[in-house]
Amino acid sequence: MLTPTDIQLIGNEVAIRWSDGVESYFAGEFLRAASPSAENMGERDVLGRQIGGDPRTAFPGVTVLGWKRIGNYALNFEFSDGHRTGLYSYDYLRRLHDNPSLPPKPVG
Repeated sequence: MLTPTDIQLIGNEVAIRWSDGVESYFAGEFLRAASPSAENMGERDVLGRQIGGDPRTAFPGVTVLGWKRIGNYALNFEFSDGHRTGLYSYDYLRRLHDNPSLPPKPVG
C-alpha cells in the first residue's frame, strides 16, 4: 500500500508526497467536494435507497485548515466550513490523484 511520507499545506492546496516518490496537490475545494463522509455522500438504507448527503458538488472558497492521520490507513481533514467527518483512505486519495476527473460524488 502506498503511504504519505510528507504532507504540507501550500497556499490553498494540500501537498502529499507518496512512498513511491509521486507528489499530489489537492485544492481544499476539491477535497471538500470529494469527502467520503456519510454527511457529504449520504448512505444507502437496507433497501438500497439513498438517504441524506449534501447535494452540493462544489464548495467555493473552502480551504483545509489542518489534518490528522487516522491509524496507518487514512487522513482526516478539517475544512474552513466546519466539515471534519470524512476519512480519506490513502487508497482513495491516490485514486483521486490518478483520476482527478472522477466525479466527487457517486453517480446514480
